[in-house]
Amino acid sequence: MKNQNIGSDFDDFLAEEGMLEEATAMAVKRVIAWQIEQEMSAQKITKTAMAKKMRTSRASLNRLLDEHDTSLTLTTLAGAAAALGRRIKLELAPA
Repeated sequence: MKNQNIGSDFDDFLAEEGMLEEATAMAVKRVIAWQIEQEMSAQKITKTAMAKKMRTSRASLNRLLDEHDTSLTLTTLAGAAAALGRRIKLELAPA
């Protein structure tokens, strides 16, 4: 018996199911939220202090750190990076 799925790529499966873009966005957001939380912890910055440095509300910061909320804007990300003394590095990679 031949199994047609042996050797198939998971990205191909997600694409066939129409879920690749959503899964990619969720993965990227999880990494970004994790990196921001790690840097806040390393610098001993509380959420309240971080929100103040970003000139935003704590609720907005909570949305940024929510790995399930993929509605991240570059402006918000840039504000978080600046508040942590970091910069953003984005690039397009071949598919």
